[in-house]
Amino acid sequence: MPITKGAMAQIRFLALDYRALSGRKRGRMLYLWMTRASVGVALYRFERSMFLLVGRIWPVARILLFPIIQPLYAYANVDINYRADIGPGIVILHPAVGIVISGHAVIGSNLILTGGNVVGGRPGVGSSAFVIGDNCNLGANAEVLGPLVLGNNVTIGASAMVNKSFGSDCTLVGVPAVASKRCG
Repeated sequence: MPITKGAMAQIRFLALDYRALSGRKRGRMLYLWMTRASVGVALYRFERSMFLLVGRIWPVARILLFPIIQPLYAYANVDINYRADIGPGIVILHPAVGIVISGHAVIGSNLILTGGNVVGGRPGVGSSAFVIGDNCNLGANAEVLGPLVLGNNVTIGASAMVNKSFGSDCTLVGVPAVASKRCG
């Protein structure tokens, strides 16, 4: 699972995010920049790169940009904290329902969010204890509440609530979530 380390990596990741959002039809990229999902992902990548460039100054500096950033977040209906460390390939399918990702999360590449998703932390969560692997897919209204570690290739069913760790290659369903088959 890649951990993003530089502001330039965020720009490369944004290009990969747009490619993943456009799917197989590359012509979608012509109008994709206007969609809620792409605005939300672009805002996250911008804020993440600024945070990586200037560090602790960014929370103060973003106050100056607040009148510009906040309406864009409201339009996108996507709230991804700039402290969250997310690999390339984010796909948000239905942002109108809302997306929230905590700043404590470390998430691998190719994350698919269907809509109404919350990736948040309970008291005592730290980024080292809140990890989601590569190629994970969250169904509609699925929630992941850390601290926990999810492996690669995990599918979380619609309206499931994951509050404990699971291995790789499994499908999680229910409240609280249980594996529908044995995890690796």
